[in-house]
Amino acid sequence: MEISGQNALVTGGGSGLGAATARRLASLGAKVAVLDYNLEAAQAVADEIGGVAVQADVSKSADVEAAFNAAVEGLGSAPRIVVSCAGIGSAARIVGREGKLSFDVFEKTIAVNLMGTYYIMSYAARAMADLEALNADGERGVIINTSSVAWQDGQFGQGAYAASKAGVASLCLPAAHEFARSGIRVMAIAPGLFETAMTETLPDDVRAAIISNIPFPSRLGHANEYAKLVEAIATNPMLNGTTIRLDAAVRLPQR
Repeated sequence: MEISGQNALVTGGGSGLGAATARRLASLGAKVAVLDYNLEAAQAVADEIGGVAVQADVSKSADVEAAFNAAVEGLGSAPRIVVSCAGIGSAARIVGREGKLSFDVFEKTIAVNLMGTYYIMSYAARAMADLEALNADGERGVIINTSSVAWQDGQFGQGAYAASKAGVASLCLPAAHEFARSGIRVMAIAPGLFETAMTETLPDDVRAAIISNIPFPSRLGHANEYAKLVEAIATNPMLNGTTIRLDAAVRLPQR
């Protein structure tokens, strides 16, 4: 679809990959609702791009429903482009020292990363299905979710995170099949190692060790490079039902 003139919703839009995506979609002519747990951060991005800020804890379905409805009201109609970037990282052994179990970490990570994505996708698809088709293909919208290379390369201590991101990747094909009748595509992006607030604070030697595992380009990814792939997916109707690794050919070491 043509991005210009469309409504979009980006979760996790107050920072990182989500903020870069919101900015890029707005620069291409979309009106963007910026959803974030941190309303102040969402408002700052929304003010910058002339968008709409909404707040939600994506792990709670009632929060997501209220925020989605507020976004639709602010945009004037349902979004045709929905990008889920909201998520949390986690690191915990399944069985830690002295037999400590990590059920709490697993439950929270699944709730935010997987259930949060599922809630957003569900409300988005239901709303998109009621929109008029854009073209002869019957296209109504596209949903782009965020997985991770940990989906396939999960490292030591990443059990919860890898499981949550594998779930996001696995949702793509069945969701794309289900929503095909409504002209809605579903894709996922699996980023590798990107510049984030966390990596910015790492010591130089730790950053160098991380970068040494990245074949080419041998650097951390930039958030705008994620946003560029969102643009490519949105504008190419044949991209549907799969997960794209955005990783500079990295394969995460296991320890």
